[in-house]
Amino acid sequence: MADRLDRPKGTERGFFRRRSSNPDRAGVVVEGIARFLGTPKFLLWLTLFCAAWLAWNSWGPEQYRFDSAAFGFTLLTLMLSLQASYAAPLILLAQNRQDDRDRVAAEQDRQQAARSLADTEYLAREVASLRQALGETATRDFVRSELRGLLEELRDELRDDEDDDDEEPRPTKPTRRAK
Repeated sequence: MADRLDRPKGTERGFFRRRSSNPDRAGVVVEGIARFLGTPKFLLWLTLFCAAWLAWNSWGPEQYRFDSAAFGFTLLTLMLSLQASYAAPLILLAQNRQDDRDRVAAEQDRQQAARSLADTEYLAREVASLRQALGETATRDFVRSELRGLLEELRDELRDDEDDDDEEPRPTKPTRRAK
């Protein structure tokens, strides 16, 4: 009794120990069965099983027959009904799990699409600002034409200054007196 009190509560439940393996193991098993039920291999095995059952109970030794043809193979009908009654819920469980996975995948796709849209909008804004900046940047030809214009203005100013200087006497340099 003291041993049980010293252990954490989560390690055991009731009389049976719970395995610490994958908690989704039952779902994985159910999906495996549901996948097998939907294959041609299953249909072939079920057909062979029913054919062997019918053949044995129709033509087998009288004392070893276990399902009478006179009663319409009642036991075979019950077995197939049992198989169908388990197959339907297993398939539904597998479909529910697949729906859950599809829902999660769709949500992740939506989030990825939203991130991609945001990235695309950001890049579009950046490209637009670069185009705007390039439009405002002076090109080589523009700079050359501006420099030529400035050079012409400077030449014109120098000519005007020379013309003004010609009209007024130029100051002469003072000469040194000899001592």
